Amino acid sequence: MTAAQFEILEVAEAEELLRARFESLTWHGCPPGNALVIASRLEIELLDAISLMQRGCPPHLVIPILD
Repeated sequence: MTAAQFEILEVAEAEELLRARFESLTWHGCPPGNALVIASRLEIELLDAISLMQRGCPPHLVIPILD
């Protein structure tokens, strides 16, 4: 999702999207602090981030790799 697409969402939709991304990341073992940062980077594909972590990538390196 692009920033422009995110900006046109209703507040409740934006909150739900960020919450779902955060919960998915934490469910897959990402520490909450890292999950919050990754979840807020909407240009990062969630499945790509999770895939990297499942293959052993430290969460703090997900954004530099996928950015």
